[in-house]
Amino acid sequence: WFHINFAPVADLNSNPKNPVINFRSFGESPTKVSELTMAYARGMRKVNIMGSAKHFPGHGDTDVDSHRDLPVLKHSKATLDELDTAPFKKLIQDSISSVMIGHLYVPALEDSPNTPASVSKKIITDYLKKDLKFDGLVITDALNMRGLLKYFPTGEAEVKAFEAGNDLLLQTA
Repeated sequence: WFHINFAPVADLNSNPKNPVINFRSFGESPTKVSELTMAYARGMRKVNIMGSAKHFPGHGDTDVDSHRDLPVLKHSKATLDELDTAPFKKLIQDSISSVMIGHLYVPALEDSPNTPASVSKKIITDYLKKDLKFDGLVITDALNMRGLLKYFPTGEAEVKAFEAGNDLLLQTA
């Protein structure tokens, strides 16, 4: 048997207008979120459940639900490194098995307009795998979410996600 839990949520709850992360997050402090997500992941690992840190590179400071539209994370690269990706970096250092990529546009990491992280080679292969040295499984968020499909139709979305460096492509019923 192989068991995976698409958790923990490593997003910071840094925008009170965020319609989707809010209570799913462990808080707004990168240190606290890092500590709690690592404890969560370690607990799962002890009972042979693979964890998946989500929603890379951070869905916390957005005000749009990616189930409905494409959120934009407007932070600079320096802010992303200091805040948004801090819990993911700690989880990577602590041997998280997989990372789930969010459907959000991050102009500081991807200069192609309206290109979600989930189909961005610059974010997945260059930033996550090379810069952050993540060598585990990379998993998309559900590929039938409107945040992705608004700009990448079914068929094209899956091909782009695979080419960007995802290992597992998720789809919800």
